[in-house]
Amino acid sequence: MDVFLNALTSLGQGFLNLTWQGAIMILIGCVLLYLGIGRKIEPLLLIPIGAGVILGNLPLANLSAHDEGGVINLLYVSGVLTELFPVLIFISLGAMIDFGPLLANPVVLIFGAAGQFGIFLTLLLALALGFGRQEAVSIAIIGACDGPTAIYVTSKYAHQLLPAVSIAAYSYMSLVPIIQPPIMRAMTTKKERATLMATGEKQVSQRVKILFPIVAGIVTILIAPMGAPLMGMLMLGNLLKESGVVGRLVDVSQGAMANVVTLLLGLCIGASMLGGNFLKWDTILVFLLGFVAISLDTVTGVLLGKLMRVITRGKINPLLGAAGTSAFPMSARVVQKEGQRANPRSFLLWHAVGANTGGQIGSVMAAAVMLAVMSGMGIQPLG
Repeated sequence: MDVFLNALTSLGQGFLNLTWQGAIMILIGCVLLYLGIGRKIEPLLLIPIGAGVILGNLPLANLSAHDEGGVINLLYVSGVLTELFPVLIFISLGAMIDFGPLLANPVVLIFGAAGQFGIFLTLLLALALGFGRQEAVSIAIIGACDGPTAIYVTSKYAHQLLPAVSIAAYSYMSLVPIIQPPIMRAMTTKKERATLMATGEKQVSQRVKILFPIVAGIVTILIAPMGAPLMGMLMLGNLLKESGVVGRLVDVSQGAMANVVTLLLGLCIGASMLGGNFLKWDTILVFLLGFVAISLDTVTGVLLGKLMRVITRGKINPLLGAAGTSAFPMSARVVQKEGQRANPRSFLLWHAVGANTGGQIGSVMAAAVMLAVMSGMGIQPLG
């Protein structure tokens, strides 16, 4: 009878141990589920994250990413802290990307470089606000507008910021159609936005498409070896796609692997968002600086687009600069929409996709440069 009574008294202990911070985080998790299910905003990402937030903040459940020995902790340690999940995501991303528009019009690669300036400007701002160098680098990389890259860098240098950086990076990726248009319209005239560009799509041979991931992978890794895991897997995925002889591997990379890793990554990130660690001023600053980083990416990209329009005597639409982020393909769609809004005869999507894929390469290179700088300063990754 005593054993039975002790068992009964243990029921409901979760309610007694639930803190106000945990309750708020559970509410936030429910909001994320609503956005994913009810509003269909990035459901593949927000549903796993929302579920992870709820599960991780349930007291005594042992489902937090930081509860040693728990099932989610095992996934977190083996998949996130080892950078395995972000690397696998890059194989899937490479298998989905078509570098044809970039290869047909290589000049748009410059927009992919300009779209990363916000990273370095935000780094200086984060340092000025008192963040340590490791934390500042992790916050600045949100400007890559690339969730896996942000997770990869942050998991190396700032574990405590991983939840905030991850949520900020993926949130701003999904909000690109809201963030970019006002900046694009504020920085350009209607005449500039209405600039027509050649619509004929240049054909790129299959041989060139096959050689590109091989050559680009070798060259970029030789230039910036610290980005090898990301760049190597991105180009591997693209090589699988363009080779045309491993259809089953491409199907797995684009489908099953991408979906499973996204599910586990979202669950782990959500389960690491504990109320006591997440609800604080530093988290708010991370979100604010992330917004600044992506806004600056757009600003610098459009400024370069305006310069290119002058240099080419009106042949370049400056809106293309906004596609230089690695938010693929959201930024390219935004450019197309804003171009047609100014001129219904405008068709910028083909050019914008080239700049957008260039931004994907640029974001990895920017991350590699920052990692190399950290290594050169003697700052070693966390164990």
